[in-house]
Amino acid sequence: MTGAKMIVEALKEQGVDTVFGYPGGAVLPIYDEIFQQNAIRHILVRHEQGAVHAAEGYARSTGKPGVVLVTSGPGATNAVTGLTDALMDSIPIVCLTGQVPTFMIGSDAFQEADTVGITRPCTKMNWLVKETDRLSDTIHQAFHIATSGRPGPVLVDIPKDVQFATGEYTTKPKAKISHYQPKVKGDLDMITALVEAMETAERPLFYTGGGVINSGDKASALLRELVEATGFPITSTLMGLGAYPASGDKWLGMLGMHGTYEANLAMHGCDLMINIGARFDDRITGRIADFSPGSRKGHIDIDPSSINKVIHADFPIIGDVGHVLEDILKVWKARGRKADRTSVQTWWTQIEAWKAVRCLDYKPSETTIKPQYALERLEALTKHRKDRFITTEVGQHQMWAAQFLGFDDPNRWMTSGGLGTMGYGTPASVGVQVAHPEALVINVAGEASWLMNMQEMGTAVQYRLPVKQFILNNERLGMVRQWQELLHGERYSESWSEALPDFVKLAEAFGAKGILCSDPKDLDDAIMEMLNYDGPVIFDCLVEKHENCFPMIPSGKAHNEMLLGEADTQGAIGDAGGVLV
Repeated sequence: MTGAKMIVEALKEQGVDTVFGYPGGAVLPIYDEIFQQNAIRHILVRHEQGAVHAAEGYARSTGKPGVVLVTSGPGATNAVTGLTDALMDSIPIVCLTGQVPTFMIGSDAFQEADTVGITRPCTKMNWLVKETDRLSDTIHQAFHIATSGRPGPVLVDIPKDVQFATGEYTTKPKAKISHYQPKVKGDLDMITALVEAMETAERPLFYTGGGVINSGDKASALLRELVEATGFPITSTLMGLGAYPASGDKWLGMLGMHGTYEANLAMHGCDLMINIGARFDDRITGRIADFSPGSRKGHIDIDPSSINKVIHADFPIIGDVGHVLEDILKVWKARGRKADRTSVQTWWTQIEAWKAVRCLDYKPSETTIKPQYALERLEALTKHRKDRFITTEVGQHQMWAAQFLGFDDPNRWMTSGGLGTMGYGTPASVGVQVAHPEALVINVAGEASWLMNMQEMGTAVQYRLPVKQFILNNERLGMVRQWQELLHGERYSESWSEALPDFVKLAEAFGAKGILCSDPKDLDDAIMEMLNYDGPVIFDCLVEKHENCFPMIPSGKAHNEMLLGEADTQGAIGDAGGVLV
């Protein structure tokens, strides 16, 4: 069959039902094959960056790989931001790019770019396929590598003449994928050593990340069982929200730069810290020399390169989170479910005292919508919905969403963590809605981030996707402005726009519904209007312009050096931190 037909056949064999893409000259043979079949749905985005973010939303909310199809040159280079985002956050993406014919490569042909060279640093693996006979085998390898081990993006660059030429199709079972077989079972001796440390720990803490969610629903269930079996407190990174329920009684809230007071001080004061599927990124660790200074540290990760890369692990365990948690529970039960219950209870007493600080408190207003209040009301009016999915853009609103929205299940929270990509949320919400057409999908946004990929509202309208864009509009680059206020002497350099659009008129121009709300008394009714509308909505929520997001650990500081804002009490940080130093 032709190379173009091979591509479509391989996608079908891999179980792909949706492709996000944008056509161009170098991929027209593939698009012609897509036109002639009905098994795979193609979603026409408005920008190639949007295609990858949409595929990320699809992948994150389903656990299946997202598939992207773009043309050569600018099509491929536009996808780079999304690929880097997926690499940082371990999202499985298969990106197929067109390339100029093989005999033109290196001649600076029209829309030629060294796609493999450009994307090598931002993919797990990439290929330039110059022979049609190797095409189907390569695509099967691409899916295997994207979804095995630590998930991530891969790219297959396909010259146009390879798409036209005929060759031998290789079925999935015959594909040569044996060279990449990541280790999934952890070392049992090291697991036993970690369990022994758990049995004697006086101030233990579970620290979990996106790796738990990537491992699947079984891993999240095993994590919950382990927390309940031990009685240990648990916190999470931004990417790990939902692996353990926010309504659970052992939950301390999110950890890190804008994490809760109790989670950060527990990290600073614990004597055994168990990292499950997180990578010790700088937003979590703060100043590395003072990160969890008195603790022994366990680290469970399927990626060997993550172990000891940032923080030394006393109990390094390489393996899939689901398999390792299963073995930890087996060993824990076999050894009699022992724990230092008295010391752990004393630890919980200290944690409850930190919780009493109420670090997320803020000063309400009767005349202006506080962003925290907006999200509190959104949570109250939607938390009963079992089919609720939340995406975000990047900035203050993202951190407030993580603080004030509760997630009791995995795969319900889609955000850009490692790369912090403004413009992520709108296309991601499109991808989530495509995957879950009957669900409630809300993108929590700031007006600045939202404008970066607003063109994807056209995609939402075209495919009748009822995504809700909930914009916290402070007319500022909120997080930039906050840092300028706190760290740069209130010199607000280029942190606001003087030419914002009328979002209601913009919504109507796209063919969507626009809603404007500026009065706290009207907020509930306006949110319900958004929720009840059977179609895409842009909700312009005018909020306090100079509200800061607290708690906050200033860059380069330790976990016990937080700024608390409205919740601050005289000496609270120093006294509470001093207990454990």
